[in-house]
Formats: sequence, structure tokens, C-alpha cells
Amino acid sequence: MSGAVGSRNPRHERITATATPGPKNSLQYWTDARNPLQIVVNFLVVQLIKFSPILRIKTWLLRRLGADVGSGVSLALSATPDVFWPELIRIEDDAIVGYDATILCHEFLRGEYRTGEVVIGEGAMIGAETVILPGVHVGANARVAANSLVAEDVPPGATVAGVPAERVD
Repeated sequence: MSGAVGSRNPRHERITATATPGPKNSLQYWTDARNPLQIVVNFLVVQLIKFSPILRIKTWLLRRLGADVGSGVSLALSATPDVFWPELIRIEDDAIVGYDATILCHEFLRGEYRTGEVVIGEGAMIGAETVILPGVHVGANARVAANSLVAEDVPPGATVAGVPAERVD
């Protein structure tokens, strides 16, 4: 999975980069990218998703934010979907997203921000405190170990671990 620093991987092909105006970092211009009122609503709903112990409520709320969530999906306590672009999340049937895992569909950088759909495949398991970066696809029945940083696609059935996550099976 790993390559040289700065090398391109398939997730990069799925990311949209948007230039931001001015000399500041792109996060300073977030209100040009998204409606502030919508982000406040998203933030409040994400807090409910994070702290509700009821799985059906979590998935129902995530769908209301525009995410594509399959049946039998389990989001553990404190699992955090992207607040800015939740509609870029797709979690397929019977996937598990572990405690305090974060699904990011955006990244604010100097001079631009990037967005990309995150797909978590059917039956995939995402470990506790994992961070998934924009544009990543985790294949069906793949396993991501706890505390991993997923910066590249995970093939179906593979097991990855580490920072950055690398194949260990």
C-alpha cells in the first residue's frame, strides 16, 4: 500500500481540489465553501450521532445529513462522520465503524481545500480511533486496525494497520 512521500495513489484521482482566495490558509475561507448555518446544523447532528447509544438513530441521522448508509451498519460511540461534507460518505451494508473513528471527506490546506468521497465497503471493520482521509475506499470485508491512519485504498478482504496504514496480512 505504501509509496514514496508525495506519490499519487488512486484516492488522489478521486479528490477535487478547490483554490481559495487570498494569502491565508484555506480554513480561513470555509464560509465561502459551505453555508455556515448548514455547518452548525451538521455539527449538532454529528454530536447526536457521536453520543447516541442507539444504532438506528445514528444511521437515521447520518442519512438525514446526506450520507449513503446501508443496512446493518454500526457506528460505535464517538465515531465521527465528516461535518463539512457528510454527503460524501458511503457506508455499505453490515460495516462497523469503531469507537472514536473519524471519517474525513475534506482537508483544508494552504491555498486550497480538497474533498473526496469515502467508501467503506460491505462488511468492513474500521478500528477504534482510526482516521480515514478523503477519497479513500475501504473494500468489502477489509479490516483496519485501531489507531490507523488510512491514506490509501484498502483492498477487499485485506487487513491494514499503522500510521500510515499498511497491509499486514
